[in-house]
Amino acid sequence: MNDSTSQLGPVTGVERIRSLDVLRGVALLGILLMNITGFGLVFWAYGDPTIQGGSDGYNLYVWVMNNMFFEGTMRAMFSMLFGVGMVLMTSRMIKKGGGIEVADIYYRRTIWLLIFGVIHGYIILWAGDILFAYGLYGLFLFPFRNTSPKKLIIAAGVLTLIGISLASYGYTKNMKHLEQYNLAQTYENKTDIPQDIKAGQEAWEELVTELKTPEKEVQENTASMHQGYFDIVLYLAPVNRLMQSTFNYDYNPWDILAMMLLGIALYKLRVITAELSYKSYLIMMVVGYGIGLSVNYYETMIILKDNFSVAAFQKAGLTYAVGRIAVSFGHIGLVMIFCKLNIILFLKNSLAAVGRMALTNYIMHSVICAIIFTGVGFSMFGKLQRYELYYVVISIWIFQLIVSPIWLKYYRFGPLEWMWRSLTYKQIQPFKRQISS
Repeated sequence: MNDSTSQLGPVTGVERIRSLDVLRGVALLGILLMNITGFGLVFWAYGDPTIQGGSDGYNLYVWVMNNMFFEGTMRAMFSMLFGVGMVLMTSRMIKKGGGIEVADIYYRRTIWLLIFGVIHGYIILWAGDILFAYGLYGLFLFPFRNTSPKKLIIAAGVLTLIGISLASYGYTKNMKHLEQYNLAQTYENKTDIPQDIKAGQEAWEELVTELKTPEKEVQENTASMHQGYFDIVLYLAPVNRLMQSTFNYDYNPWDILAMMLLGIALYKLRVITAELSYKSYLIMMVVGYGIGLSVNYYETMIILKDNFSVAAFQKAGLTYAVGRIAVSFGHIGLVMIFCKLNIILFLKNSLAAVGRMALTNYIMHSVICAIIFTGVGFSMFGKLQRYELYYVVISIWIFQLIVSPIWLKYYRFGPLEWMWRSLTYKQIQPFKRQISS
């Protein structure tokens, strides 16, 4: 760095906001609750337990619990905190006298995150990577750093409504195809089926085949994950391209970008800095959980009553955004109360350490799970039932909650955080702490 930007370095320990670190730690560990199905089961089993991993007994209880409390909520909080990180970084540097170089540093940081996302997906074998999407939509955030909370909430609301509208459009179109499919079954002579009805029938059959993956394809995908490293890289490459292109543009603007903007608003309103009263956070919990869990229960019952049918999943998706955002608010209220209370300090310290090392710990999930589940290591992919995957989750949680605070006792950053900061500021950052004797 040149002399004019030498003081615009990474955030120091005294500048950190502890509640944000704790919330980030909760979100980071919580994300693994959902991602573990992608690590250990075929892609389509993520939301549909009938595909692989079991859909009865403990497996069903786990699916219901995740669907009610965690689906989309941890990702929402993680996205919110990414938006907050942009504001903290840029505002701190501007206060120190930074000018145009602030934008230079911010965009360099974001572009490196894009690169990390490509490496994470293609090389570290996690097609569910979120870093690429954060890097992509992070490019849009800088102009919003001085936007008022009201305008940020409106922008997030508009994006969310667009997503709901698109889901409604897709649902209406697919239900029309289902109607045409059912109508086609009434024809004894298939050659008499009108072309428009036949087209709808074929569209519905294609959707069912895509979402209710045939057992043969499930077995082929499972076998592919038991291959050697380079074979898995080639097998996952098309999935990574899909996730980092089509999925990124069709879904993530209404999911990730909306939550980033909402997170900035919540920071400016002092909601996620544990500065509001206990009463405010209690109201936030009651209203968030009251609305969110009601919506999620409604969705869960739709799916269960129709035995995990494609039509049921389509209908449940209409209210998905409402349920996940509301439950996220409930989670935030609960975590902020925990941050304000002087209880379970060891857990609070550990969660904050996990949050401070979020990038390292997130990538560590993928490295550990690649060793456990793929042919690179123990080839357990597709061999565990859904509930058994959570033995792995709990083990990783315990490991990271213990190791993260120990690591930060001797080092200023996690190893990947250190690398990211060094690349961002184009200068090797101090790594080891000075331990007094």
